[in-house]
Amino acid sequence: MFDKLFIRNAIGRSAESNVDRRKFLRAAGVVGAGAGLAGGGLLTSGLLNPDEAEAAATGGPSDGAVLNFALNLEYLEAEFYLRAVRGYGLSAVDVHGKGRAGGVRGGRKVRFQSKVVRSYAEEIAADELAHVKFLRKALGTAAVARPSIDIDAAFTAAATAAKLIKPGQKFDAYANENNFLLAAYVFEDVGVTAYKGAAPLISNKTYLEAAAGILAVEAYHAANIRTTLVSRGLEAPSVAISNARDSLDGKSDLDQGTSYRGCTNIVPTDANGIAFSRGADQVLNVVYLTPKKATKGGFFPAGVNGAINTSRAN
Repeated sequence: MFDKLFIRNAIGRSAESNVDRRKFLRAAGVVGAGAGLAGGGLLTSGLLNPDEAEAAATGGPSDGAVLNFALNLEYLEAEFYLRAVRGYGLSAVDVHGKGRAGGVRGGRKVRFQSKVVRSYAEEIAADELAHVKFLRKALGTAAVARPSIDIDAAFTAAATAAKLIKPGQKFDAYANENNFLLAAYVFEDVGVTAYKGAAPLISNKTYLEAAAGILAVEAYHAANIRTTLVSRGLEAPSVAISNARDSLDGKSDLDQGTSYRGCTNIVPTDANGIAFSRGADQVLNVVYLTPKKATKGGFFPAGVNGAINTSRAN
């Protein structure tokens, strides 16, 4: 899907050093070792401008930092779905990188009873794995490692906050199809709002197009999950999850469950029919499961890796 021209253009705004860029381009087979890079080639033509200079000029995070933040979220989604459909998560070749590497606690194969739910889960798992691989390839040696992820305890905490279970009880996201769908709903809506919120921060058009493509895929996933929840009469718990997310990410009441203002609500939008955004700090409030400023918690007990790692005080 992504050819050599895409890789050549995209690498120009990664967080890698010039040396790392050269290594990446060689590994990708875009140019021969040293060809067109040291002089008169891509570097001197302005295509490979140093990321640090561009970030300083814009006053915001680099494209590499934004994509690494997205990679942390993709690690989480991939681990959740892969474990549900095959009983194990990412392989060792897909998790190494910069920052503190961590393991994954929890997750197991779901005993799917419905062919359609199984099919959704398998397709989404494959997409999330592809997202991890793509972002890691685009970032090259600048890619962050998979951080520590806690699936079981975090879902129990999230379900308790949403009042789906009582304090002291356990929520098993893999116990049955309904639990799995509700757990997936926690992720999918957050993923859509995260990519939309990140879009204005990405300056390289090639990266922006790729992020838009991932956003579209996450939106398809979210619609599948929301539609299935409605078909199973699970609107009430979806609203409870929505309210719990709203309690974490700020004072504005933006999140919407699958039932909204008395109507079925598959696509959460504003009055203009536009999906809402979350800033990276708001996304971290949700996945850290706290309305406070924090650098760890919830699904990421040791925090995420990369420059963007702090939630905000709400």
